[in-house]
Amino acid sequence: MDRPPAITQLTGSGQISSITLDWKPVSWATVVDHYAVYVLNSGSFELVGKTVYPHFVHRGLGFTGVPRTYRVVTVDAAGNRSSPSAAVAATNLTSVTVSGIPVARVGEFDGKGSELALSPGGYASYPTRFPSDVDFTFGTSTPSADWSYLLPGPADKWAGSKNHRATFRFDLAAVPDKDLDLALWLIDSHASLAGTAVLTVNGTEVGRLTFANGATKGSTIADSTYPGSPLKPSYLEKPLPRTLFTQGQNVIELFKDNGSWIAYDAFGIYSRR
Repeated sequence: MDRPPAITQLTGSGQISSITLDWKPVSWATVVDHYAVYVLNSGSFELVGKTVYPHFVHRGLGFTGVPRTYRVVTVDAAGNRSSPSAAVAATNLTSVTVSGIPVARVGEFDGKGSELALSPGGYASYPTRFPSDVDFTFGTSTPSADWSYLLPGPADKWAGSKNHRATFRFDLAAVPDKDLDLALWLIDSHASLAGTAVLTVNGTEVGRLTFANGATKGSTIADSTYPGSPLKPSYLEKPLPRTLFTQGQNVIELFKDNGSWIAYDAFGIYSRR
């Protein structure tokens, strides 16, 4: 039996709740059925997935960083298996919702959006319920009434085919002595048009956020945690320089001027320990 060639240049990088693996594919001379991905568990390697691409994302790893070791095997069309690749170690990132201290937030960071306004399927009411878009004040506003579970974009006819803005206000007793962190978790997003949004803090643009494409199911389903849920949650966290903030009221805005809707899990600002 002739073994197919082993893959080379395996690398791993950690994200929140996931680790991404990439490698150099074997040559076209080998008819590859799939690549088998293994992770070390209790002293032995166990299969975690198969892919036809030289790329694999190991998801659902939780929100505290844990180092893991991987290797990949080539399986050809005849079922022959290569020698395992060299092992690679990678660690998923620890979320600021674990490492930090909440300053202000809306939603529970629990994989569900049911506590937010119009959830789970009331998106068509957005234009009448939020004619001037969402404007939420932490400590005064109510999530179930004042923060829409979806932030629409200009690709959404049901929301007027126009840009939309979410405004989040909160107070600080003093200018923070360390940078703060934004945590923006989604239970889902549009499958091909999740798009981007401009992030501003107190009127200063601090970047454009790019959202991962989801499953286009979160407009009618509020829970990404139950077994077999079709939703594709994603997690975006970003450091925000302390110099952007002021004593008293602070204002963070998401300006959705590109693509379609995103479905919130939660949105929050965290300080560092």
